[in-house]
Amino acid sequence: MPVTVLPFEIPLGPLTLTGFGIAVFLGFAISQVISQKELSRRGHQLEADVIPDIVLASVLGTLIGGKLYYTAVITKDWNDLFSRAGFVFWGGFMGAVLANYLYINYKKLRFVRFADVAGIAISAGYAVGRTGCWAVGDDYGRPWSGPLAVMFPRGAPPTTAGQLAEYGYPMPAGATADTIVAVHPTQLYETFLGVLMFAITWRLRDHKHAEGWLFGVYCVLAGIERFIIEFFRAKDDRFFGPLTAAQVIGLTITAIGIAIMAARNTPSSEKPGIYATA
Repeated sequence: MPVTVLPFEIPLGPLTLTGFGIAVFLGFAISQVISQKELSRRGHQLEADVIPDIVLASVLGTLIGGKLYYTAVITKDWNDLFSRAGFVFWGGFMGAVLANYLYINYKKLRFVRFADVAGIAISAGYAVGRTGCWAVGDDYGRPWSGPLAVMFPRGAPPTTAGQLAEYGYPMPAGATADTIVAVHPTQLYETFLGVLMFAITWRLRDHKHAEGWLFGVYCVLAGIERFIIEFFRAKDDRFFGPLTAAQVIGLTITAIGIAIMAARNTPSSEKPGIYATA
């Protein structure tokens, strides 16, 4: 029997606090704590002290990048820049990386030093943030009637037969456009895989490679995670044969991660290890 999930909302006078907003806030907060603690542990207190500014740059980059990706790749309607929907992960990820790169270079600090702990922090923040997608019924999967199937009658958008037909899935026999359809709970799959990515990167946080190597590990894991999840997502952006745009980007990110790991494999005078030296 599919589980029906309604939006998690807390009315605050004229405003409404959503589960998505809470989860995103907690995701960035957890990322900040992990980054500061890990940089301090490694002996890089100067970098740890500027993490609040880095998190702010990440928030701005995520919002701008996610929106631009949504409007340019998915809807192709620039009016959607001003809608509430459409904060796509890959767009947000690329926007955040660019914003951080510009700010860190402006401060004349080492980008790879921040990147090496970012993989741990992003994995944790991602796992928490994806619970927000569940809370508002966003980013759900394709039609499914298995044991974990869920329905989002007030999702963003609702899991109606008509909406899923727009994604290319046939209408069930006897269904109308307003019939609520059960789908894969891909948000929970993503949360689980986010926890797994965090566990792996956390386990490797004491690595003996050059700074930046662990960010390469994260890129490999994140690319594989996205490639897998896209087979379950309800999507209409299959521009590359059977692959979605997100899967192509995921494979590209994986390849970049492998290249980073190879380039940062061995410490040297120009590529120091992760711990501060006297």
